[in-house]
Amino acid sequence: MDKKNALRAGALAAGTTLMMLLMSSPALALTRDDGDDPGKGLSVGATLGLYVLAPLVLFAVITGLVMVLDKSKIRVHKPGTEKAKA
Repeated sequence: MDKKNALRAGALAAGTTLMMLLMSSPALALTRDDGDDPGKGLSVGATLGLYVLAPLVLFAVITGLVMVLDKSKIRVHKPGTEKAKA
């Protein structure tokens, strides 16, 4: 019974996606608007730096600040996980 439901859900998702793609227009991407003044495109290096390296650096900085500024020194141990002292 689960296989039938999974197949039905997959068919519904695929059908919905296909209909959305068929119904969407190209958004007039080739037609220029009045006052449209695009700048020059980004190079590959600039694109990678902006969309890959910058988020990774930001994530690393936030992670480092959280680890350095962590004031909680008390660690909670579950019972039975500590080694028995001889």
